[in-house]
Amino acid sequence: MVPLASGEKIAAWSLTEPGAGSDAAGTRTRAEKVDGGWILNGSKTFTTHGSVGDVCVVFAVTDPSGPRHHNISAFVLEKGMEGFRPGKKENKLGIRASDTAEVVMENCFVSEDRLLGDVGEGFIQALQILDGGRISIAALGLGTAIGAYETALSYAKEREQFNQPIARFQAIQFHLAEMATRVAAAEILTYAAAEAMDRGEKVSRLASEAKLYTGEAAVFCSERGVQIHGGYGFIKDYRAEKYYRDAKICTIGEGTSEVQRLVIARQLLKGR
Repeated sequence: MVPLASGEKIAAWSLTEPGAGSDAAGTRTRAEKVDGGWILNGSKTFTTHGSVGDVCVVFAVTDPSGPRHHNISAFVLEKGMEGFRPGKKENKLGIRASDTAEVVMENCFVSEDRLLGDVGEGFIQALQILDGGRISIAALGLGTAIGAYETALSYAKEREQFNQPIARFQAIQFHLAEMATRVAAAEILTYAAAEAMDRGEKVSRLASEAKLYTGEAAVFCSERGVQIHGGYGFIKDYRAEKYYRDAKICTIGEGTSEVQRLVIARQLLKGR
């Protein structure tokens, strides 16, 4: 933990598989119990830091016949272990500075002390991690929305058409007003979720609300930003197109917008 906290090492977290995305409980990677530890076989996709991480937490089924949400366990693997390697590095639409790749386990032996937490509780651990992860994605979306809005506002004040800055046209003003309002609402939700988590409160619903709204706000603001830039918003000389590409992951990563709506609804209806 110390090398990770200091930045000396980089970590990865591998839950998603080609056939198990939103349905994380459908994990097919297997961990077979053997003398002194476990043997892992399978592959994971969309792993952040998958090809550069020094340490990787991998989720695998340890009891194929066990109950659906209590048959997955988490293991800590290290770069260079026999049978553990990175696979294909993804060529992404946006967030291209972030490494995303497959990780592959082929008869990878891990000792007993590599088991993270209790056997069969990996899925529950993943859900707990996702609460915090969703707040992080909300923060990412918020920053993207702010960047898109501020860039568009600055451009609208400088760009002239018909002998005046385009910011003077009501159509552009309406776009900017809507962007500013969504940024303000996203900021309040994101900070509320983060503060609740800092207080140790249960944040499943609030984290999903923040992630859902802020991700959608980032997409809206970045799209409006491109529109305000006109033709210049479509070329890489201006930042507007980058915000547009980067924003979309905020409605997908750490649970799609559709999954967030399910989580929120279930929390609302719980106990009724």
